[in-house]
Amino acid sequence: MKLDFVTVDVFTDRKFGGNPLAVLSDAGGLSTEQMQSIAAEFNLAETTFVLPPKDPAHTAEVRIFTPKAEMPFAGHPNVGTAFVLARAGVCHGRKITGDRLVFEEKAGLVPLDLTREQGTVVAARLAAPQKLALGDELTPELVAEICSLDAGDIETGTHRPVIASCGNNFVFAEVKSRTILAKAAVRTDVLAKHIPMARAVGIHLYCHAKEHGVEIQSRMFAPLYGVPEDPATGSANVVLIGLLAHFRPEADLTFSRTIGQGFDMGRPSILEGTAEKKAGRVADTYIGGRCVPMLKGTIEV
Repeated sequence: MKLDFVTVDVFTDRKFGGNPLAVLSDAGGLSTEQMQSIAAEFNLAETTFVLPPKDPAHTAEVRIFTPKAEMPFAGHPNVGTAFVLARAGVCHGRKITGDRLVFEEKAGLVPLDLTREQGTVVAARLAAPQKLALGDELTPELVAEICSLDAGDIETGTHRPVIASCGNNFVFAEVKSRTILAKAAVRTDVLAKHIPMARAVGIHLYCHAKEHGVEIQSRMFAPLYGVPEDPATGSANVVLIGLLAHFRPEADLTFSRTIGQGFDMGRPSILEGTAEKKAGRVADTYIGGRCVPMLKGTIEV
């Protein structure tokens, strides 16, 4: 069986930036085991496999794999897959028209809106498939140990380290400076002992830093899922924007921030996050950004 694939760099406006993604837009003949093997072969943060939708009202079913596991939802794979399918103009024999796509995923339905410039798709923005959900708090001491930092490096003024989700669980912790963020290094043994795969995908550190046109800088580590560090994590930052809106005092709020990630890896990524808060609760969260096409090829299974 021969299958075509494309790769795109997601959350960037230039080649060799952002987060690389491989997309197999006609994966109907593959087993789960074959999908996992292909994702391990690409060895990117994620690879997506596009299947016909179960409900014809939707665009496609999309399955997402890291090199080691399937994900119920992820950010840059959705944005990149929407970009690829919209540029192709067809998905499993059906034309793609308009500027909205809907993907069926294990975490639920993921709507995406497209951005065009001079008629060409250049970006996409997703709405998280699940509402913001806050879980267990963690001690600053534990997060510091996992990240090779000191407990005093963890900022707790807005919130203590916490597990939160909009479809995937992550640990969220604010650090006190950009310098501290840059020096963080995750200890996989400590992470595996205290935050196993079933508890969270990884740990997402951030700080408020106005640089390179962004307002927040972040880093995400998920070594247990085969991603030592991710250049851009839409499924974490879509939670982060909701988390920050949650802790704001306003009961009704549209909260937007530009988030940078991957700068310390040489893969600068720019993510645009927005949260809508109504009557004291975060109602909807969004993350989006630009994409750049990179490679085309064929894989033989």
